[in-house]
Order: sequence, then structure tokens, then C-alpha cells
Amino acid sequence: MQLLNVLNEHVELLSLLWLFPVTFLFHDFEEILTVEKWAAKHGDRVSQTLPGFAKRAFQSSLRMNTFHFAKDVLWVYSLIVLVTMLAVFFDFYLLFLAALHLYFLHVFTHIGQTLFLKQYTPGVATAIFPVLPYSLYAYYRLLSDQIVSSTDLLWGLGAMLILVPLGVILLLKGRDQNVNI
Repeated sequence: MQLLNVLNEHVELLSLLWLFPVTFLFHDFEEILTVEKWAAKHGDRVSQTLPGFAKRAFQSSLRMNTFHFAKDVLWVYSLIVLVTMLAVFFDFYLLFLAALHLYFLHVFTHIGQTLFLKQYTPGVATAIFPVLPYSLYAYYRLLSDQIVSSTDLLWGLGAMLILVPLGVILLLKGRDQNVNI
């Protein structure tokens, strides 16, 4: 509890909100720097372990070069900055919460991949730190400062469940176009 008190005293709400895109950059820099080499080395083995429905989605990820991956990251980062701006400037938190939910859940995809494959996977180190602590503290702070309610969290979850499949479809469609160029 002492750590939370120190954080609460020293981290302004605006700083907390803007830390979202900052922590995202740290996390995705790890992925950008490691994904191409890792996929070239482990891609075939990973592809063989995937069930049929997942092969389609992950196949493009396993063929990506650093440039194409960084373009995907830029799009996602732009969306994170946009939802952060909506929260900061307009007190509109629905999309921020949807993005925060996805960010938090993304930690467990990295941990799950690492446990399943029994080896390092790109992004796992920064998923554990700083993504997980940031997400947990952001939830705590937004709720304890009564910026959002538990109902808002549920609305954010609903928005995430609607928007993420659409985003994944658009991302994969963009990747397919890059492969065909």
C-alpha cells in the first residue's frame, strides 16, 4: 500500500494517461527489434504447432520483416495516441478503456506464447514490465480517483470486443496487400 501512496502522490493523472503510449513504445520496440530474426529462426516450428484456424492469422506475422512490422506498430500507436488524446482533452474514456483492456490482456498472450513454446518470444520481457504494472496501476488509479466506474470498465470491454476483430481483419488485410506487392 505504501508504494501505491507514493505513486499516487507523484504521478499526476495526465502523466498516467500519457504513460500509455510511452509504455506501448517500450514494449513494441522490443518486438520491432527482435521479431524478424526470431520469426526466421523459429517460424516454421511455431507454424507447425498452431491449429488450423490460427495459422492464417499468425502466418503473416511469421513472414514479416521489421519494416512491415513497424508499419503495423505505427498504426496501433497512432490509435493509442488518439484514444489517449480523447481521454486527456475531452474526458472521453470509453476507447481508452477498450485499448487499456486489450493492452492488459496482451500481456497474457505473450506469457502464454512463451510458456507454450518453452522459449523467449518477442515482447514477453516488456509485457511483464512495464506493460503489466502500468495496466494494473492505471486500472487502480482510474477507479480510485473515480475517473471511471466498474460500469465504464464493462462498456470499455464491450467496445474492445467489437472493435478488436474489426482491427485484426483490417490489419491482416493490410498485411496481405503488403505480401502481394
